[in-house]
Amino acid sequence: MMNRTNRRNFLAGAAGATAATGTAAQGAARKMKMDLHTGNIGVKANLQMQIEYAAKYGFEAFDPNINELTALSDSALKDVMDRMAARKMGFGFLAQSVPVGQPDEKFAEWMKTSLTVWARTMQRMNMPRFCTWLSPSHAELTYLKNFKLHARRLSEVAAVLGDHGIRFGLEYVGPKTSWSSRKYPFVHTMESMKELIGEIGKSNVGFLLDSWHWHNSGETAADILTLTNKDVVAVHLNDAPKDTPVDQLRDGVREIPMATGVIDTAGFVNALNKIGFDGPIAAEPLGASVRNLPPEEALKQVSEAMRNALALIV
Repeated sequence: MMNRTNRRNFLAGAAGATAATGTAAQGAARKMKMDLHTGNIGVKANLQMQIEYAAKYGFEAFDPNINELTALSDSALKDVMDRMAARKMGFGFLAQSVPVGQPDEKFAEWMKTSLTVWARTMQRMNMPRFCTWLSPSHAELTYLKNFKLHARRLSEVAAVLGDHGIRFGLEYVGPKTSWSSRKYPFVHTMESMKELIGEIGKSNVGFLLDSWHWHNSGETAADILTLTNKDVVAVHLNDAPKDTPVDQLRDGVREIPMATGVIDTAGFVNALNKIGFDGPIAAEPLGASVRNLPPEEALKQVSEAMRNALALIV
């Protein structure tokens, strides 16, 4: 429970964040939702804290902990949904690793004990976006063998998610330092991911599109304009460190959006807006200094960065 002083300070902060969000939205009309993933920015928070943090700092959605959601009773679920509705807050998306390379029996067990449980919870919470990322190289499997394995396994995942009304976003990993780190490079560009999605052949499969990987793959706004809103499930937004050649960038060394201007944030968000993207967009600054800040300062900085990025939409 908040005491009166803390509550007064919280409400004052919330009013400021709401006003700032309104300023960001004045750049142009947008459908994408400013999304908070507390773990991505080094902030530890349970479900209730995430709702309050998101409201206070002007976010329109947040990414919850799936295990915490799964444990909710019906009455607790109603309370969460009521609290979110009162703040005009929505869910963002769930991002989890998929054990594509595990033996058949272990993969089948994961499908039964993890994926199916998550999908039921997400359907119950009206949270229709699930995403994962692909390892961009392999020590033993050639590209073709790895491609066939991913197409088969991810098709099975997509089928389960589709049965529960959930879209499935796939993220390619773009840095050369990642895809060249093992003997056989794998999917690491938008174009190669399109080929894999086509082979999977499920209508609910699309992209988890990340400005970091888009930049590392040498892609432009024109590449995004080849997609539609239906093709993009969710989005991550980042910046890259200065004075590092693109082929030397490392995946765990990123910056918060707009920090350096290395990544063409304006081109990225405007292209997404042109295709009518209406899903969640969240910062994922892996390795950034913001992750070492006190929670409130980290939230403040990331909120401001995201609002400034979205204000570039014209």
